[in-house]
Amino acid sequence: MAKITVFFGILLILLGGASFVLTGHKFPTSLIPVAFGILLIVFGRLAETPETRRRMLFMHIAVTVGLLGFLATASSLFSAVQLFKGKLFPYPAAIEEKAAMSLLLLIYVVLCVRSFIAARRTRV
Repeated sequence: MAKITVFFGILLILLGGASFVLTGHKFPTSLIPVAFGILLIVFGRLAETPETRRRMLFMHIAVTVGLLGFLATASSLFSAVQLFKGKLFPYPAAIEEKAAMSLLLLIYVVLCVRSFIAARRTRV
């Protein structure tokens, strides 16, 4: 799971960087996914250890970061549906970016939870 964590961190950095560039470097808030991506990469790298307890600790921290990021952006999924149905928003790029971040983090959290359940089953 540590490598998947790093992978999702890279995806978030790419999302934030691309959004920042595509919006003309005007909106620094479009770099928020970069911050979450950096955190995921750091904790993913720290989880790459043979020590079980340390690996578990850093993976749980990483999935908590992912869950907090998802919860912070989850409402944008509904706004994105409205956007695609034709509703006008002042900053549609922000909604698209937050929805993409939310979807990425939802997938990440689900993968982590499935991995945690599978690991728990094999330990017992």
